[in-house]
Amino acid sequence: MKRLTAAAAVFLGSALLWGSDVTVARSVAVQGVPKYADGFEHFDYANPGAPKGGTLRRGTTGTWDNFNRYASRGVSGAGAGDFFYDTLMAGSLDEADVYYPLVAEKVEYPRDFSWIIFHIDPRVRSRDGVALTARDAAFSFEKFMAEGVPQFRMYYKDVKTVVLDDRRVRFELPVPDRSMALSLAGLKMLPEHWWSSRNLADPLTEVPMGSGPYTVSDYKIGQYLVYERVKEYWAADLPVNRGLNNFDYIRFEYYRDDTVAFEAFKAGEYDFYLENIAKNWATLYTGKQFERGLIKRETIPDLRPQGMSAFTFNTERAIFSDRRVREAVGCAMDFEWMNKNFFYGQYVRSRSYFTNTPYEARGLPTPAELAILEPIRESLDPRVFTEEYRPPETAGTGNIRPQMREALRLFREAGWEIDAQGKMRSQTTGEQFRFELLVYSPAMERIASPLKRNLERMGILMDIRIVDTTQYTNRMRNRDFDLIDQGYGALYYPSTDLELPWKSAYIDSTYNLAGVRDPAIDYLVDGIVANQENAEALLAWGHALDRALTWNFYVIPRWHLAQYRVAYWDRFDRPATPPRYDLGLDSWWFDPERDRLLRGGTTGKDAGGKPAKGASK
Repeated sequence: MKRLTAAAAVFLGSALLWGSDVTVARSVAVQGVPKYADGFEHFDYANPGAPKGGTLRRGTTGTWDNFNRYASRGVSGAGAGDFFYDTLMAGSLDEADVYYPLVAEKVEYPRDFSWIIFHIDPRVRSRDGVALTARDAAFSFEKFMAEGVPQFRMYYKDVKTVVLDDRRVRFELPVPDRSMALSLAGLKMLPEHWWSSRNLADPLTEVPMGSGPYTVSDYKIGQYLVYERVKEYWAADLPVNRGLNNFDYIRFEYYRDDTVAFEAFKAGEYDFYLENIAKNWATLYTGKQFERGLIKRETIPDLRPQGMSAFTFNTERAIFSDRRVREAVGCAMDFEWMNKNFFYGQYVRSRSYFTNTPYEARGLPTPAELAILEPIRESLDPRVFTEEYRPPETAGTGNIRPQMREALRLFREAGWEIDAQGKMRSQTTGEQFRFELLVYSPAMERIASPLKRNLERMGILMDIRIVDTTQYTNRMRNRDFDLIDQGYGALYYPSTDLELPWKSAYIDSTYNLAGVRDPAIDYLVDGIVANQENAEALLAWGHALDRALTWNFYVIPRWHLAQYRVAYWDRFDRPATPPRYDLGLDSWWFDPERDRLLRGGTTGKDAGGKPAKGASK
């Protein structure tokens, strides 16, 4: 984008301020007001007296091949987007879409949010000591626009940057939009002096320059990655960082699959394990390490909104273009049997894209919702107006005959019929109903097997294809799948971010997993975007969208859990007050005395007082 000269920019900026109702603030919230007042000392979930030091060793599965989180190909190393770069402002884990000073010490904006100015803290430095200015902020935005992912370019289309001076950068919006303006607070700062000669879309095999709290001290491509805390980190004592980033080293060890990774954890090769499999949690956490308390096993409440965990249909595939077919396939999911036999009754079936928020649609549509839905009635399933959406429920016995009868009825309506050999075939082409479920975890094959068996009873073949994370990522990006082991992320409220996964204009966005191009969904998302400032209207539009999405059967809903299941070697401590919306692992710290006792009771390995294996001295 073309920038103005400094003098012209200052003049124009001043002219825009004349006669305007302008707010200058150190913290901003997309919805409501910030929890923490100006001058706060630290977040409630951080201990400002937490000691610095030690190593946190973590495990992950798959592989990695570069350091660029924003590359359009390849798989970046764990943490590559968060550790290297600061954002203009920092979010709080106690709140949703609330921002506090980091790179920008304050913001300035008019009542209509037609523009926003970020005032850059004069202390900001990249890791090599170079001062970062408003020009770096403008460069970062333009770099993402030119070389970043398509959804970034689509979302911020026609936003202009104006560098007013070294300390101030203004973003001018094509249409006033509070949510879009404040979302810019999350912009990552890319140092222009380092990134100007490199393409953001390309994989990166050298450690990038940034202004964030960590850099890389050691690595082996595809095997491990060690981050080292930047001792002279410019923002270490800002309120948003006080008591956080406490480990001197964070090491990620890569394993082939979850089974190998878990055995390595129990053997003491790394420290922290977040369990996602109910059976494992109920049966595998046994042995002397647990009996003697060397490994602690805890459930920690998870109060976050829950995403739509699901298998997602690719509606661009002809076989899944019909809503009735998608619903029929979903009838084969016997969650109640799976919960009893696989999950030890630990899960709840997901039924909304706004679970654990006020925007989850319950009961029948209210008059306000009906006023929204009426103009698109012909495009919606009639049950939107007469029933509360619920996924099919079974008795949990494994007998799903009522659900299969309903599925067969839907298949017949959509032009499919079981032939004399018991195979589901198209009444038009004679082709058998066959598709592929794409997964990257071997553990998911066991979870998907009951669905596969129930579909086979209806003459349908579902092939379960397990690929490595690189292939999975590439096929997801290219929407090269029929059904995929991937759902939709959690939302605190219906924000403008909903354009990315649901608007027709974002069909090339990797967030639009289902490939949705539906004018009715576009209408509902547009209504949400237009009502960001009207809490009452936003509630009705959110409920209306939730109803339309669920009754369109873009996914087979899975399940969710309202707690974190964590296990860790007992060499750490953490604040008494956890964050509301996150596990808050970056607020934990290494305890040398616990580590000494732990090593005395196990292998005698030094796992924290000094850099872990592979960490630079």
